[in-house]
Amino acid sequence: MALADIGVYGLGVMGASLARNFARNKNHVAVYNYTADLQENFKNLYSTEADFIYAKSAEDFVAKLSRPRCIVIMVTAGDATDAVIAELSPLLEPGDILIDCGNSHPGATARREAALGEKNLFFMGVGVSGGQQGALWGPSIMPGGSDEAYARVGPMLESIAAKAPDGTPCCVHVGPGGAGHLVKTVHNGIEYADMQLITEAYDLLKTGLDADGDQLARIFEEWNRGELESYLIEITATVLAHKDCETGADFVNVIDDAAGQKGTGKWTVQLALDSAAPVSVIGAATFVRGISGEVAQRQAVWEAFDSNQPCLDVDTWNGLTGDEARAAFVSDVRQALYASKIIAYAQGFDQIALSSAENEWSVDLGAVAGLWRAGCIIRARFLDRIMEAYERAPGLALLITDSYFADALRGCEAAWRRVVAAGVVTGIAVPAFSAALSYFDAMRTHRLPTALIQAQRDFFGAHSYRRVDKPGVYHVRWEQQGRPEDRLS
Repeated sequence: MALADIGVYGLGVMGASLARNFARNKNHVAVYNYTADLQENFKNLYSTEADFIYAKSAEDFVAKLSRPRCIVIMVTAGDATDAVIAELSPLLEPGDILIDCGNSHPGATARREAALGEKNLFFMGVGVSGGQQGALWGPSIMPGGSDEAYARVGPMLESIAAKAPDGTPCCVHVGPGGAGHLVKTVHNGIEYADMQLITEAYDLLKTGLDADGDQLARIFEEWNRGELESYLIEITATVLAHKDCETGADFVNVIDDAAGQKGTGKWTVQLALDSAAPVSVIGAATFVRGISGEVAQRQAVWEAFDSNQPCLDVDTWNGLTGDEARAAFVSDVRQALYASKIIAYAQGFDQIALSSAENEWSVDLGAVAGLWRAGCIIRARFLDRIMEAYERAPGLALLITDSYFADALRGCEAAWRRVVAAGVVTGIAVPAFSAALSYFDAMRTHRLPTALIQAQRDFFGAHSYRRVDKPGVYHVRWEQQGRPEDRLS
């Protein structure tokens, strides 16, 4: 029997889908799972799809791979991944490649790469987005690792990746070390932000228009034909139109409002703090999920403040009345959503840029935008615009300084402010909309009041400061009233 081109260790939903995708795209695939039931289930369901090679043990699995061996690991992130590496690495030879396609922390990826490098083994941290269907039919793939490892693995990854509208595979070697998993982590952080922004738009529309699911679905369907066109807007329309099979009620209204999370949003915020990247919209979205899970606390606060449902009357809006006012309100929410979405993506790309510089990864931000155009959860029409922005100016200071996005924000600004103000006044929580607008205002302010913070720091901790009128670092001897400042350097 011919040896396999690639092996997939882990036959859960994602691993099984990737294995089938590799095989469908003319790669000879060996599969193995440490529990026999999953492997037997895979064999029963999919053996007719391709000539899979089945292994009886880890040793048998490794023996059935051509050299240099390429092994995709698709198991639960964390200890399980380390356990598989510990099981496989003694069986491998110099030059063999382990490929972690799970949602691993970039720091763990860097640690694993260094440890395996000492054994002359390659390790790649590869982000994969698109869920089960993406893994099966074409995900967005974000590979990190050495050039040498990618030269061997890249063609196989590109063969299974989603294809952008221009036919380009949504798979780009983003950089060495943990670059791939960093880009995937930030992708998930942007996903958190995008979903929260859409949810806030939904809440405003539902409350302001007193609209049912079908009416709201039609609004999102219309939005999906414009600049907001994206996978998340598309599925939002589908979800809002769906009816509960038991009660006939709008499906979203029978779902418990405690939103789950697997931790990648939290990782994004933690890594952003390490790089001093101000991802305030992603942070707000992550914290809202935490709030949603604190059911007992929310109930206690609701009772303590005798809360009522927010009442937003849009029969008069921005000087208009009746149907014209309601249409203007819908347009304003759309613009607020688009502006906030631009800010969320700008913050995410800024985080990637800062981490790339810190780790000397040289990540191409335009290429990252390109590989997110298909296959992944945050695929959207305006990613083409982001690609174009970084093609025009690879060293762009911040995405919102590009002419297209600057003009878009200027055009949305008045509506954005009206919507955030309406939410605040009526008690509708708009934390992500508000965070996006506050970030925009802070970034465009010529002189921030944070000079006062630095003065306070110098007073209580002698942390020093710089002046705007002459060079140097200074400190005031505050304990000696009236004494001139000292120049420290």
